[in-house]
Amino acid sequence: MRTKGHRTHRENALRLTRALGIARARDFKAAGIPLVYLKRMTDAGELTRLRRGLYQEPENVGSHVAHDLAEAARLVPNGVISLISALNYHELTTQLPHAVWMTIPHKARSPQTPGFRLEIVRATGEALTAGIEHVEVEGVHVPIYGVAKTVVDCFKHRRHVGEDIAIEALRDALRQRKTTPGELMAFAKIDRVAGLIEPLIKAMQ
Repeated sequence: MRTKGHRTHRENALRLTRALGIARARDFKAAGIPLVYLKRMTDAGELTRLRRGLYQEPENVGSHVAHDLAEAARLVPNGVISLISALNYHELTTQLPHAVWMTIPHKARSPQTPGFRLEIVRATGEALTAGIEHVEVEGVHVPIYGVAKTVVDCFKHRRHVGEDIAIEALRDALRQRKTTPGELMAFAKIDRVAGLIEPLIKAMQ
């Protein structure tokens, strides 16, 4: 009976991990899987313990940049990948992020992620909710700002990311036709940087 129970918990744990891409300890607990099985499966090489409370199937652990986006999405469920990290994903910068950049609600509690580096900015209203896309990284659904919103956000937060990076991203996004002046201006109005971006767009056309 014990063997059958072990097998059932193991199968359920693997099924849950596959479904979520990266599973949290609380996900296993909610599914009725005793946490002792996680250590057994990690010791057996069936799961990889990414850090405290996060588990993934070994074969799904990818390159560190993409993997970090998936891990961040599971660690900070109310966050959106943004700024340098989003630029990197959209191939609009040669900068390698030293941390994962995320935007979270203005009044949200600061995430506690020991050992995992985050750069947090805050937003509210449409500045938070507009322009979100969902991509899949290592089986995890990751919320990330689209090209136009990301570029505009870099101007809004230019003191954090650097105005040179924002201008380079704008130039590359237009040149590679990953967005349009109309899309950029729509988000620029939401972020209240239209007056800054409009003359730059005209100069680049």
